[in-house]
Amino acid sequence: MTVTVSADGVILLQGTCALYDAEPLLRSLADNPHALIDWTGCDHIHTAVVQVLMAAKPRIVGSPTHSFLRDHFTSLA
Repeated sequence: MTVTVSADGVILLQGTCALYDAEPLLRSLADNPHALIDWTGCDHIHTAVVQVLMAAKPRIVGSPTHSFLRDHFTSLA
């Protein structure tokens, strides 16, 4: 799974975050609305996941591995 919650409560986005990852991300944010999102290990992100991030406006840390994500979606952080 590409959306996981670390022991310290940080929500990690790793690898390819596909359409089906939007719901677990939303659920994780609903359970802890002040959680940090770390997308350092993310190399692809589906627009549904981006929409969850845009709607929830969590604090995002790190820099995704894929240059397109860094160039076009870093403003989410």
